Amino acid sequence: MPATQGPERTMTGPGRLFCFGLGYTGRALARALEAEGWRVAGTSREAAGTGLHAFDRARPLDEAGLAALRTATHVLSTVPADGDGDPVLAACGELLARSRAVWIGYLSTTNVYGDLAGGWVDERSPPAPAGERGRRRLATETAWRQLHAEHGRPVHVFRLTGIYGPGRNQLEALRQGRARRIDKPGQVFSRIHLDDIVAVLRASMARPHPGRVYNLADDRPAAPAEVVAYASILLGVEPPPLEDFETAEMSAMARSFYDDNKRVANARIKAELGVRLRYPSYREGLAALLEAG
Repeated sequence: MPATQGPERTMTGPGRLFCFGLGYTGRALARALEAEGWRVAGTSREAAGTGLHAFDRARPLDEAGLAALRTATHVLSTVPADGDGDPVLAACGELLARSRAVWIGYLSTTNVYGDLAGGWVDERSPPAPAGERGRRRLATETAWRQLHAEHGRPVHVFRLTGIYGPGRNQLEALRQGRARRIDKPGQVFSRIHLDDIVAVLRASMARPHPGRVYNLADDRPAAPAEVVAYASILLGVEPPPLEDFETAEMSAMARSFYDDNKRVANARIKAELGVRLRYPSYREGLAALLEAG
């Protein structure tokens, strides 16, 4: 079956979403859609509640979960790859290849671009992941996109930058005494507020571009220490002391986040999907989170 080309309109009215991995981002999307009358089902490692189905590599979907997936009009996967590849595609790839869903999304990360020494990347930039996590993500992206290329499924890949939002932000880190200001000269990160992620996904559902890749980032890449300092100002507290990256005590995992240094461009979500970011920088995002309490 040939791959579908170009944008096409999807169904009108409430649909049925099946989300592999109803975690922080998946639940936020589910809440927004349920408020509009959508029916949502999905997976979690510890299923509890209506529409939730246990799933991981050792526990495939049960019959009720498979039935919900078969009838879904929209499918999203937030599940990362493991050392053996993508558990979703391993368990449900054949079913997804025959799916009648009008939209399928996979959440990836901008780790796939690798290190650009602070330079800008957009969706046309060639991926060059440096670490194992980035290589896994790129391999998984490729596998999902093959559903489009080989089976004509309406797959979209979303490369996310650092996610923040309610309960997961530098204001909370400061309140809990976990915030640190790590100083690595020239280092910048791009970020995206949870609400803006949901807005992009909904915009894509409303106007699919099968086979497309989108960067999800705000307009202002910034050094991590800058964000902590601004959060301190909002809270009226002294910021944590600056710590030199080279000598700071950090886990190998935490230190690995500083391996990639780049600025992520977001023009495509604006031009193709008509997205207007609610929080164009961490400043607006943190201020709104503080106001919300």
